[in-house]
Amino acid sequence: MILEIKNLSFAYKDGDKIKQLFDDVSLSFENGRFYCITGPSGSGKTTLLSLIGTIENIQNGQILLDGKNIFDDPASYRKDKVGFVFQNYNLINYMSAVENVALAMEIAGRKADMHQIIGTLDLLGIDKETAQKKVTKLSGGEQQRVSIARAFINNPNLILADEATGNLDGETSDVIVNILILLAHKFNKCIIMVTHNQEIALQADIEYRIENKKISMIKH
Repeated sequence: MILEIKNLSFAYKDGDKIKQLFDDVSLSFENGRFYCITGPSGSGKTTLLSLIGTIENIQNGQILLDGKNIFDDPASYRKDKVGFVFQNYNLINYMSAVENVALAMEIAGRKADMHQIIGTLDLLGIDKETAQKKVTKLSGGEQQRVSIARAFINNPNLILADEATGNLDGETSDVIVNILILLAHKFNKCIIMVTHNQEIALQADIEYRIENKKISMIKH
């Protein structure tokens, strides 16, 4: 899988002014790599991730997955090609870990496979007993593991993580980053994570830094 961003520009209205976040940028992402998107606050990190996820509508330029424009059929793209991990987990609080992951399979039009769900949660450090608990009974780190399992369960090539460690302490943050790196390197996923934490960015295979309306690539 190759995700390509071509000649992307994005601006928004701020009062009477137009604020340009990026201007005519081109990037590429591949399977098997852990990417971090960094930059100052307000530089457009989350906007870029939202564009890649088709959550935000594109203005100028193209985003292509294996040569196909992701905005031609964004609903199918989100259902089949991409998984999302959020800072606030975005789990359904009255459901268990298992139920949250099962729902992701059902939304994608698949029958919930309990063997696969339990195995995936176990891979990410959630044992069978913990998997049956309501997610509100889990720690922040455990909830984020469930969130990652939900993103991973339908086997998308692309997983987008928006400040996935933002609510976690340093030790738990390290565990979550190591899980994302595992998914990239062992399971050949393309992981793209927005972060303000430079220590995390240093662990990326490639860092894309947004600054002054441009995006520069930093290899680590």
